[in-house]
Amino acid sequence: MKGPNGIIVWTILYTVLAMGKKHGIGVVVLAIVIPLIVAAAAAAFFVIRSGGGTVTSKSQYHAILLDNGSVYFGKLDVSNLKGLNNDFPVLTDVYYVQTATNPETKQASSVLVKRGKEWHAPDRMVINARHIVFLEPVSADSQVARLIAQSRSQ
Repeated sequence: MKGPNGIIVWTILYTVLAMGKKHGIGVVVLAIVIPLIVAAAAAAFFVIRSGGGTVTSKSQYHAILLDNGSVYFGKLDVSNLKGLNNDFPVLTDVYYVQTATNPETKQASSVLVKRGKEWHAPDRMVINARHIVFLEPVSADSQVARLIAQSRSQ
């Protein structure tokens, strides 16, 4: 193998062989350990090179936390065949939580708001993947899913 990943694999193999000789580990054990290490290194190389795994979920909606603290709920558009492996994943049917404080009681209340009601009426949200902290599926029986279903039925 060439490149830094190849150097890492050969370094690991050399270390394992040296440990085997030093501690008297049999050739049979090394014959099992070495292929496992090579397979793990190859798998890691291909996952890193491909930009990570693909997002697959039975959930229709996903929660996305951005590095600015904003959380959005929406359908991940996988029509571009890359899903989150795209530098700019797309959310459709987007919702977010808006908190309002009652000036009289000083009590805060949160409301789920559908994006698209803003002045510019967006129909999708294109997100820079570098700003995604995490993505989670929204469970069908969660409070968010119930609020989205309630909003859609109105």
